[in-house]
Amino acid sequence: MSDKWGDNPMITKPVTSLILLAAIQSPALAGNWAHWRGPTGNGSSPDAKPPSEWSATKNVKWKVPIPGRSSGSPVIWDDKVFVVTAVSPSGKGLGFDGRRISKLAFKIYCFDRKTGRVRWEKTATEATPHQGTHDTNGFSSASPCTDGKRVYAHFGSRGLFCYTMDGEFVWKRNDFGKMNTRNDFGEGSSPTLHGGKILVPWDHEGPSALYALDKLTGKTIWKTVRDEPTNWSTPLVVEHAGKKLVVMNGQTCARAYDLESGKELWRCAGQTQRPVTSAVTIRDLAIVGSGFRGNFIGAFRLDGKGDLEGSDHVVWTLDRNTPDIASPLISGNRLYFHSGKSGMLTCLDASTGKPHYTAARIPGISRTYASPMAAGGHVYLTGRSGTTVVIKDGKKLEIVATNSLDEGVDATPAPVDHELFIRGERHLFCIGE
Repeated sequence: MSDKWGDNPMITKPVTSLILLAAIQSPALAGNWAHWRGPTGNGSSPDAKPPSEWSATKNVKWKVPIPGRSSGSPVIWDDKVFVVTAVSPSGKGLGFDGRRISKLAFKIYCFDRKTGRVRWEKTATEATPHQGTHDTNGFSSASPCTDGKRVYAHFGSRGLFCYTMDGEFVWKRNDFGKMNTRNDFGEGSSPTLHGGKILVPWDHEGPSALYALDKLTGKTIWKTVRDEPTNWSTPLVVEHAGKKLVVMNGQTCARAYDLESGKELWRCAGQTQRPVTSAVTIRDLAIVGSGFRGNFIGAFRLDGKGDLEGSDHVVWTLDRNTPDIASPLISGNRLYFHSGKSGMLTCLDASTGKPHYTAARIPGISRTYASPMAAGGHVYLTGRSGTTVVIKDGKKLEIVATNSLDEGVDATPAPVDHELFIRGERHLFCIGE
């Protein structure tokens, strides 16, 4: 580069000026948040620095109403923000009043990141759900995902739908059958994109499986049968020793599969009933936990084979204050998670399981569905009431700010660059200074 340009001052200065001008005129797009757990799969951003303080009127760059109900998180790629929802075709109502289920339109929205303007919306399908859902759950709880070329919306029993970034329909898969969830609690596992595959979890009170589909065509690459009941977790893809694995939670066992073939590599029992939390990873460990009618979280070496129970491939375990709905977060060497559905927070050394602090009460947060998220040296803890408490990302609990948007939040916030995108009960918010 220096041989061609650097020795000529008549060229260097204009090039520098153009770069500076572009930096001034265009917002920085250092990273994307293409999956509800972010680029690391652990809930942390390596480069985002969103605000730590906001309110319903402070640091809100824009907010837009979204019909229907969904705890699916927003995903962001460059100048586009995607969310999903399910609403009656008339645009009113959530489809379930406790006595009957009505027909719903399952939609994906694309918003302009700068202005909040709707770039496009598509109704993937209209259907009447075959069973109800928990009163805190909607019928569109899986988060979308994108690779920057296509965006994927998963509506469970209604199907998986693929669109271009401009909203052109590409393909759909609606032949998985009908998922029957425990106690009619509804569906919610999100798909995971990696390389040329999109992974679709399908654990329910019936024949369960994990699918790997070709992301370009939707055709099945492999299908692995799972002896698991209902499970709301999302697959995590990790790489170890040149091999890619898929780690999945489960009531019967936590498991790892070979990404290329779908073959089970290892398993370990010990989880609690109806798991929801997704796995996280650090170096050569996968960490999996659950917290309903019991407590378990454990760290497993990724290079294990067969049944790991009782072996030295189980590095550490914990049997109290483990997470139920909100998934754990890894930032640096720290593992954060809520106790059950409460706001009480534990922070451990992720490699050893040794606590920095345990079950600490977070003022302003009582119940949690959204998973903790880390960015810019902070950890963001969001309660169902819509309050987000920001703490320092460190071994000592130190509260930085307490914020509220005056509406409930069940979806995990998404940080990109200097902005934070929050899906509330009624609106999508862009938080930025």
